[in-house]
Amino acid sequence: MAQTFDTIFRSGMVVNQDGAGLRDIGITNGRIAAIGNLGSASAGEIIDATGLHILPGVVDSQVHFREPGLEHKEDLESGSRSAVLGGVTAVFEMPNTKPLTTSAATLEDKVRRGNHRMHCDFAFWVGGTRDNAKDVAELERLPGAAGIKVFMGSSTGDLLVEDDEGVASILRNTRRRAAFHSEDEFRLRERESYRIAGDPASHPVWRDEIAALQCTERLVRIARQTGARIHVLHISTAEEIDFLAGHKDVASCEATPHHLTLDASQYATLGTLLQMNPPVRDARHRDGVWKGIGQGIVDVLGSDHAPHTLEEKAKPYPASPSGMTGVQTLVPIMLDHVNAGRLSIERFVDLSSHGPNRLFGMARKGRIAVGYDADLTIVDMKRRETITNAQVGSKAGWTPYDGKIVTGWPVGTIVRGIRVMWDGEIVTPSQGEPVLFGEALGQGR
Repeated sequence: MAQTFDTIFRSGMVVNQDGAGLRDIGITNGRIAAIGNLGSASAGEIIDATGLHILPGVVDSQVHFREPGLEHKEDLESGSRSAVLGGVTAVFEMPNTKPLTTSAATLEDKVRRGNHRMHCDFAFWVGGTRDNAKDVAELERLPGAAGIKVFMGSSTGDLLVEDDEGVASILRNTRRRAAFHSEDEFRLRERESYRIAGDPASHPVWRDEIAALQCTERLVRIARQTGARIHVLHISTAEEIDFLAGHKDVASCEATPHHLTLDASQYATLGTLLQMNPPVRDARHRDGVWKGIGQGIVDVLGSDHAPHTLEEKAKPYPASPSGMTGVQTLVPIMLDHVNAGRLSIERFVDLSSHGPNRLFGMARKGRIAVGYDADLTIVDMKRRETITNAQVGSKAGWTPYDGKIVTGWPVGTIVRGIRVMWDGEIVTPSQGEPVLFGEALGQGR
């Protein structure tokens, strides 16, 4: 008797644990039910994916969607709209909102705000502080929690824990992998005079590579002392890549598309739009992060989507805030790198789907496999497009890649079997739900 499914994607180039091959995917009740030649099967909906690549749903494990408290820049609905327009099926959102996400109550509030209002699935990082260090073992296992996030260098918000003992007090209590913004606050304070008013090109001079490396070295030492697992966000220096290669037992790390694509020469044209923490640096460091991709030292990609309005970014440096949009451009920018031969499509999948699954213990996400959620990112590897500000779903309304021509484009975003985005249009009302984690409580659904 012929199999019956809710949906069949036919004849797509499926990229999963078997490599890349032409296969059909059958979906039932929001999960993958069969992979292979499903020629005789029937379904309520059959979608012809001929000529397209079907990837496991892309997970962006570092975004700032600004809600609550800063909704003029972004909110959970607009940020997630930008995500699914870019082929992203799940996001982990950061805690530097107002109020900060540092308690069970503030986490629960975010989960409630996101449920069936966000277009993609979601989890929220909980900020680690001196005040809640004793509680992080409970906080990191609450429903909707991605884990604990600590800022060792001041960025945007009030979550700074700059000293070794403060960090150790948090790591002594974590059981899951904790994420870190790693820039040495003491060195940043010492070097504030290196900032030149009106010159954003002085940003990487102030927040130099030594500030990043020193902090990462300190962080690894504390992790070893406390027996903790750590994740170093947005690696921006060649030296950190070389250092972390020797510490993969305790430390994973993330690269961003902007640190892989942009370099300090572009401060001349982009100005404060290029201003990020840690900074976009010279081409030597960009090449060093690519070395980390090629050598397998980098574990995941994250966009560090951190929107500000153009009015805010127009303030003269250093009054201008650090951050840029990125969740919508992660997939097209990286597919362009795939087409340029800088990494394989399988390595992209490893960084954007398998990696988050492996590091953070996501349940039923990150692979195209029977029994997993039917989260799929469908891309046209041959499609040439120009990235423009007009395409941006974020409230910020701009991208540093405005005018950039890329080859490789997301054409479909499928979340738990639901076709959310198709060919640039949101086609289903928002139905995002919390991501489940194997190490966390609250398993359900």
